[in-house]
Formats: sequence, C-alpha cells, structure tokens
Amino acid sequence: MPIRVGYLVGSLSAQSINRKVADKIVELASPNLEFTEIPIKDLPLYNHDLDADYPQVALDLKAAIAASDAIMFVTPEYNRSMPGSLKNAIDWASRPWGQNAFAGKPAGIVGASAGAPGTSMAQQHLRNVLGFLDMPTMRQPEAYVQYEEGGLDTERTQAFLKAWVDAFEAYIGLWHKATDKVV
Repeated sequence: MPIRVGYLVGSLSAQSINRKVADKIVELASPNLEFTEIPIKDLPLYNHDLDADYPQVALDLKAAIAASDAIMFVTPEYNRSMPGSLKNAIDWASRPWGQNAFAGKPAGIVGASAGAPGTSMAQQHLRNVLGFLDMPTMRQPEAYVQYEEGGLDTERTQAFLKAWVDAFEAYIGLWHKATDKVV
C-alpha cells in the first residue's frame, strides 16, 4: 500500500511558487508515496466560539489529515513567519482542545522564496508549532528553495528536491516502524 501524504500549501495564490514546489515534489516522488493536497483557502478565521459546531470545511480538513499517514507543509515566508492562512488551518485542525488531528503524524517542511535565505524563519516558527502539536518533524535535510523562474527544472534543483522527498519517505517509514504503525 502506498504511504498517504497529505500536504498543505501555505500560500493562497494561484501562482504561488510554493505550489509549484509542491507540484514538483509530487512529480519527483517515488510511487510509494500518494500525495493529496489538503485545501485551506476556504477556512474561515478560527474562532473558539465555533468549537461546539465546527463548519463543514474545518471538519473536512480534519478528516483529510486523519486519512493521511504523514503531512508535508509547503510554506512561504511572510514577515519572518508562516502565512496566517497556514496558521489558521493548523488552529482549526488542532481544535477543539484534545482533538488534535495532527498528533503523532510525521511531518516534513519545505518552502520557497525568491530570496537567498529561503523560508528558513517561517520553517523554524512552524517547527515550534508542530512540536507543540506532537508532530514528529523531519529535521534533515532542510529544504529552503531559492526560486527563480524555470529554476525547478534544473538538474541541480530536481536532484535536491528528489533527495528531500526520498529522505521524507524514509523518515515516515522509520517513524511508523518505531511506533508500530502500519502504513
């Protein structure tokens, strides 16, 4: 059976370079990984008042995460952090208290930006949040992609992304083996 990887793209832009990176990773991944994008664009802002009556879009988000063996976060960097849209999705999926859909799901983080430091600060902030949510997160290799138009098609970039997704596949397998979960 393939390993089901749900992925969240932190940018809501249709032309997002991070969406392009996600698409390239899906293309380069081994057939052992089955990717499904988990949409976040239609989520309302998280509001504790709705915990007793979750909107359907938030229930769908939680169900998609529950159906995944692992989660890949693809995040841009906004003001040295993750985008509000991604944080909002995380808040919906981890609530109400005690019903965290992310708990125990292995995670990988990748991101792209036009600048040289990539999305390093956003990824570090996201790692802090995922640690609190009980998500074992792959630490190495880190994937900060400096995006240039057409740059995802260079041999070097494709080799880098292929190595990253292969490492993520191995990490998921090791995590599930260590926790006796069958994928």
